[in-house]
Amino acid sequence: MAHDPLERFGAVPLFTVTSDDVADGRPLAREHWGASGGGGDISPQLSWSGFPAETKSFAVTIHDPDAPTGSGFWHWAVFNIPVSVTDLASNAGAEGGANLPQGAVMLSNELRSKSFTGAGPPPGTGTHRYDIVVHALDVEHLELDPESTPAVLGFNAHFHSLARAVLAPVATAGDI
Repeated sequence: MAHDPLERFGAVPLFTVTSDDVADGRPLAREHWGASGGGGDISPQLSWSGFPAETKSFAVTIHDPDAPTGSGFWHWAVFNIPVSVTDLASNAGAEGGANLPQGAVMLSNELRSKSFTGAGPPPGTGTHRYDIVVHALDVEHLELDPESTPAVLGFNAHFHSLARAVLAPVATAGDI
């Protein structure tokens, strides 16, 4: 059975997300680690297919539920991705969003940067999963303040999700 970290909020159909850069359950390459851990803060390439015909837009989130915070750690959050877009190139999460499709909105991550922040599990915290979720939404645009948090995006996406796709690569302190 496919991993669905949001299933407890109400199961929705799953579709497929793939990547040239990361794989489910496999360690992240150095370029997808954070700069503070010797990485490049490069968001992975993503492609998705098999979503419902009624889909009107997408949101993409990357969350580490294993971060020692009590609430996890949001690495990336993007919404209002047009339904005609079914892939994001490697480094689409570069600071400011210039590599995103027109109309897409990137929110600040936990470090208050409008960019992708790579992995960086602290020593002694074990292996962390990085839940990459593509949400197929029933609206063309989520009307969110661009200063909203990724959690607010998740809350709103919950009420508009037709389906979702999930990849969960991993990282352990000391891997790089």
